[in-house]
Amino acid sequence: MIGTHDAASGSTDATRNDNTTTTSRAHRNALVVDNLPLVGYLVAEVCARATHLSRDDLASAGALALVQAADAFDPALGVPFGAYARRRIMGAFADDMRSADWASRGTRKRIKATLEVQETLAARLGRAATIDEIATAMGTDRAGVREAMADAGRTVGVIDEIVENGLAAEQATPEDQAADAERDRTLRSAVAALPERMRAIVEQLYFGGRTVGEIADELGVTHSAVSQQRTAAMKLMRESIGDLLAADPAPVVETATAAVQARRAAYRSQVADLMMADAVEARRARAAIAS
Repeated sequence: MIGTHDAASGSTDATRNDNTTTTSRAHRNALVVDNLPLVGYLVAEVCARATHLSRDDLASAGALALVQAADAFDPALGVPFGAYARRRIMGAFADDMRSADWASRGTRKRIKATLEVQETLAARLGRAATIDEIATAMGTDRAGVREAMADAGRTVGVIDEIVENGLAAEQATPEDQAADAERDRTLRSAVAALPERMRAIVEQLYFGGRTVGEIADELGVTHSAVSQQRTAAMKLMRESIGDLLAADPAPVVETATAAVQARRAAYRSQVADLMMADAVEARRARAAIAS
């Protein structure tokens, strides 16, 4: 009897542990899914300041950081997951850029060569070399030197700004947290309203940790076709969110066809409906907690 009781008790404990693991995994997955748009938003934010960065590399690093953040998150710390994940994602961006994987091979080579010539001339001349002197030493034109130095400067500046943003996120005010929550809800609505093919590509890139090449192979299309879909999705979300959140949207001179304008209008309307439904649900949740 004792042996039977022990076996039954062990079976119950194992079942309880399995259920706990399943619940924990489901909660982790929910955090990742709910905050998926944050990765795309931050990738777009960083690339807007440094256009030479690889969106694919940053998206992969950000998606991995989001999953790791969901695994490590502790609600007892009193920090909203959105703010915590943002810091982890931005930190992953900075690490990725520091590892020199942030630019194409040609860009890295041009920056490295320019900086080496600049340092060599400075040591020889005893002063900072001019653009003309660097260009002459490299056998190139002034524009090429300026571009390489600008790329190097932008990258350092972006890394510094990313680190500063990460530190600032640790001290987010309640107002900042509320704004982050509102932005995340808006982004979730924008992704959910995308046409099916665009939505699938965005979700796989920014949540599934997949590359443009993998998605292209699966769909049987070119890399360029997938990249175009992603670019179109980001443009559609950016423009629509801007219109919906702006107090007085600036007039836009439309050059698209009537059919394209109609699709954009329908998308904006759907995003607005989802945002409204999400806001209502959030108010209900707050009311339930308050009661």
